[in-house]
Amino acid sequence: MRPSTFQTADDDMLATALADLEAEQGTTDSEVAKHEDLGTRLGESQIEVREIQIHRIEEYARHCGHADLLRERIDGRTGQ
Repeated sequence: MRPSTFQTADDDMLATALADLEAEQGTTDSEVAKHEDLGTRLGESQIEVREIQIHRIEEYARHCGHADLLRERIDGRTGQ
């Protein structure tokens, strides 16, 4: 993909996506804050609050990695 063929998202769509992300993160943060003990098990699967937080970090990091791959395709810079 050449930079000249790359299209950015519509400003309104980007603003909506970021607002949705912030709302979802806020909801999850509120729920997690209800449990002082990260070892508290929740739901039918009895997953620990700690595992939920780790999963959030892993997912966010994976998506940041995807964004970095796109950036490399745009500007051509790779690794350090």
